[in-house]
Amino acid sequence: MIVLVSNDDGIRAAGIQALASALSDLGEVWVVAPDREQSAVSHALSLHSPLRADEIGPRQFAVDGTPTDCIILGVNQILPERPSLIVSGINHGGNLGDDITYSGTVSAAIEGTLLGIPSIAVSLVVRGAADYEPAARFARRLSESVVEQGLPEDTLLNVNVPAVPDEDLRGFAVTRQGKRRYSDAIVEKVDPRGRKYYWIGGEDAGFVRAEGSDCTAVESGMISVTPLHLDLTNYQSLSRVNDLRVRWP
Repeated sequence: MIVLVSNDDGIRAAGIQALASALSDLGEVWVVAPDREQSAVSHALSLHSPLRADEIGPRQFAVDGTPTDCIILGVNQILPERPSLIVSGINHGGNLGDDITYSGTVSAAIEGTLLGIPSIAVSLVVRGAADYEPAARFARRLSESVVEQGLPEDTLLNVNVPAVPDEDLRGFAVTRQGKRRYSDAIVEKVDPRGRKYYWIGGEDAGFVRAEGSDCTAVESGMISVTPLHLDLTNYQSLSRVNDLRVRWP
């Protein structure tokens, strides 16, 4: 069995190496990941420039593209056969609530799901120094279950692990997507030539506390496992939108 591992922190990130090591006894692990950090690129594709993939070690390829590029290139070109599983991560930092719309880590798993391959995204909810081993061990256990039992159609798993020692983890919970809050902070500065430039970097302002959400589970010391569906249709709103009076032609 072949397992494809990717991320958005770059192929040399400690998280992806811990993940690849933890999955090594599950099957033949191939790592195809960006050659540099690609955080918050979402589901971007490199359509206007060629891609290069350098083999930097046995079954390890660094790609000068996005996480989505890596999955497409890995599945269709680099790997000797179609993988049985795709695992993206371990991301340095959580991907909770609205984070998933920006996350390259989650988007790699989305692309795998679009290709019909069971896919998991794994993140460690941490800001500073990180111990990836607890998250890697859980990813290994979860991956084995997914390989054996499969996932619902068009569904991926978004996993967030609190940054606490194994003995402090309170287990895991199957959760729903929560709601994060961010400040709209934009830092304006001036370069040496007198031109303005901007840094986008809203501060984390907490989350909406709601029973059963990924944010609430992680805050309580539990690993959150959130099934995400590729169909973004808001079915509850179909009838209301259908009632909109729109002039046509």
